[in-house]
Amino acid sequence: MTVDSAKKQAFKDLRAARRHWVDEATAASRSQKKTIQAIREFLENDPATVPQIAAAVDLPAATVLWFVAGMKKYGQIVEAGQDDSYFRYALVAGKPAEADTAEAEA
Repeated sequence: MTVDSAKKQAFKDLRAARRHWVDEATAASRSQKKTIQAIREFLENDPATVPQIAAAVDLPAATVLWFVAGMKKYGQIVEAGQDDSYFRYALVAGKPAEADTAEAEA
């Protein structure tokens, strides 16, 4: 076995050994993208609070809060007033969803 073929075999074995971690990460990434897309679609109509978003996308409010915080951090949504003690969140105007997806993948 040459050095080059030994190296190729070592990489092949390593990829095979770590395949389940790659598959889990890929599944988590797809799930996150679907959740973000569901939140974005709900917010296209009107600004909403975290409990309203959670009810619409059928997720726990704590989970939605994490996604909303991340989306706010990266400039995808902004606070748009208050509803009692809850902030209302709205999509940032003029920034298409495709641009956000491309930035997230980069």
